[in-house]
Amino acid sequence: MANPVPAPPRRGRPPGTSARDLELVALDLFTRRGFDETTVEQIAAAAGVSRRTFFRYFESKSDVLWHSFDAEVARLRAAFAAVPEEVGLLDGIRAGVVGVNRYRPRDVPELRARMHLITSVPALAASAALHYDDWERAVGEFAARRLGQPPDSLYPLAISRATLATCRAAFDRWAARADADLTVYLDAALRALAAGFDGPAVTERL
Repeated sequence: MANPVPAPPRRGRPPGTSARDLELVALDLFTRRGFDETTVEQIAAAAGVSRRTFFRYFESKSDVLWHSFDAEVARLRAAFAAVPEEVGLLDGIRAGVVGVNRYRPRDVPELRARMHLITSVPALAASAALHYDDWERAVGEFAARRLGQPPDSLYPLAISRATLATCRAAFDRWAARADADLTVYLDAALRALAAGFDGPAVTERL
């Protein structure tokens, strides 16, 4: 019996390649070469995949930097769905947000690089609102369910927007200091928000 002809090598995504792999490769290239100077083809080549494979994961190169953030929004929704009914609204929001943000001080360099790109590159800054809106909407929908009100009514909107602003402040402070887990800052900021930024909740210096 003749030896079978070996099959040609398969192109596309090699074993083990993931959206996270592409995210890390892209972040490195954006940091070293610049966002505008880096192409999708260069990201794909550096990751060892085809251009077509890149677009199986992401619609554009700017979407790469939001991969982890968008995954957090999905985890946040799941965390809110699991909050027991007996837990109060703001305590439930704090539990959900803190629970999905387990970053460590050693994660700071990557997050600083990501945030620098997002705030300094116009194309990325313009895309930020869409992703922050999704995060805010997850909080607002949870608040609306607890209040028995439509998500676009006053109080769910006020709660979700105040929560987003508070969490962004906590993130910025943590990234600047890198002296503790991000959850320390989120927990403190959200406790202060729940207390109306008054009394013992705002005596600690962070």
